Amino acid sequence: MPTVTTRLDNETQAKLEALAKATDRSRSWLVADAIRRYVEEESWQVAAIEEGVRQADAGDFASDEEVKQAFAKWDVNAG
Repeated sequence: MPTVTTRLDNETQAKLEALAKATDRSRSWLVADAIRRYVEEESWQVAAIEEGVRQADAGDFASDEEVKQAFAKWDVNAG
């Protein structure tokens, strides 16, 4: 498994150490889990943005009337 090295400020390091002890996990496990979660979340957002750009490039837009109807369902004035 590849290794990644990073620097932490003293406060974050102390909190990580305390969390590791409290959860009976290693610091490495906690860091790897945090990075995994971050990468999953960011990947989802990037994929959603790319899909939106693809749809926009294809001209796949809602009409003004469709937008107004959608907002009207929530009792919001879409202008």
